[in-house]
Amino acid sequence: MFRFSPSDLKKQLKRLGLKNVDVEAIEAEEIIVRQRDGKELVLVAPQAVVVKMPGGAIMMQVMAQRVEEREAQKPEEALSFSEEDVRLVAEQTGVSLEEARRALEEAEGDIAAAIMLIEERRRAAEGS
Repeated sequence: MFRFSPSDLKKQLKRLGLKNVDVEAIEAEEIIVRQRDGKELVLVAPQAVVVKMPGGAIMMQVMAQRVEEREAQKPEEALSFSEEDVRLVAEQTGVSLEEARRALEEAEGDIAAAIMLIEERRRAAEGS
């Protein structure tokens, strides 16, 4: 496959009258383009060069071995609680760490809501 040379690209841009540009090669495994229609284009094994133009404009030139199309993936949300929170819920309710962690996940990290959820489940189990 053709290789980008940042220095050659910079020389070509200079010949075109674009001076004071910063050209940088990017090492990437893949480049993902999210489209407005909910699809993603995945450029596999890309070669990429970022050109920073005077005035703040940025241009990227990319070549890839292949392009795959897929449904856009939603980024996974980071857990909003710590292991200390898990231990606290487990101690307060007398459940296992695993059960406390599940309750915190369901309560989206809200300690009080997780404790209440466990207590409600306990009452429901006792009432059965």
